[in-house]
Amino acid sequence: MNKILTRNKAPKNKTVSLSDSEIKHFTKELLTDVSSEYKKDDFVNRIINGNIFDWLNKLPDNFIDLLFIDPPYNLYKKYNKLKFKSMKEENYEAWFDSWLNPLVKKIKNTASIYVCCDWKSSNAIYNVIKKYFVVRNRITWEREKGRGSKNNWKNCSEDIWFCTLSNNYTFNVDAIKIRRKVLAPYKDKNGKPKDWKEEAGLNYRLTFPSNIWTDISVPFWSMPENTEHPTQKPEKLLAKLILASSNPGDMIFDPFLGSGTAAVTAKKLNRNFCGVELDNYFCCLALKRLQLAESDKTIQGYSDGIFWERNSFNLQKK
Repeated sequence: MNKILTRNKAPKNKTVSLSDSEIKHFTKELLTDVSSEYKKDDFVNRIINGNIFDWLNKLPDNFIDLLFIDPPYNLYKKYNKLKFKSMKEENYEAWFDSWLNPLVKKIKNTASIYVCCDWKSSNAIYNVIKKYFVVRNRITWEREKGRGSKNNWKNCSEDIWFCTLSNNYTFNVDAIKIRRKVLAPYKDKNGKPKDWKEEAGLNYRLTFPSNIWTDISVPFWSMPENTEHPTQKPEKLLAKLILASSNPGDMIFDPFLGSGTAAVTAKKLNRNFCGVELDNYFCCLALKRLQLAESDKTIQGYSDGIFWERNSFNLQKK
């Protein structure tokens, strides 16, 4: 089995990892036999350990309410024992199209689609998704981690293309407003707060979400959601997409599940999920996180139905 070798963790290191016995246990819960016949319900709240190309014909049509795609970017990256190599842009487009094309019929007409990318892969991905979807926006989120460079700008942002299959789609704007501190608490002529509220001595307002996100924290070793996956997306990021573009009971699908953030966040927000992941170890990590989510539905940076600014933990209700 593919297993990442980890050092003994420090006392405050909350990174989710697996023992040999856990890998053996969770592997039994995965869908792995692509030769079997499946019904639609067989895929609800399940994780598939396999190659997305092999499972495309098995997935039900009109199955997905929200499609979240976090593909390997067009660069060299090692995912446990698996490697993805960079290629010419036209070859990357062809690879992307080869699995997206048959996936389109699995999506409901009312569905939304979110596609993650970096600046290098963004253009190639756009060239493909515009053939199948209505491209509505591009979100840029600050990924505060990143390596510095002596001869270039530090790369600390990523993009997410927001698409729909039609003009009939879900967008719950009130569910994704951000609570921000008010720096200039203006009042009207009657002395009442103007577009802000005071609570427990603090001034705040709920602001409409924009396509620039600066409130996301990338998982790190002291966060309970952190795993050993090299490109793990934060639960808060997924929570915004899921709350905006789906409703309770909807199906969230991720064809490159990784360590399971999309599935875990969907579960915490009372949505159904299904995902495909090639690496067995990451599949098992996802199942362990799903098990933990049964007793802990907290999402860092999101509480009481409110998204908070980064570094405002002391303002959040317990």
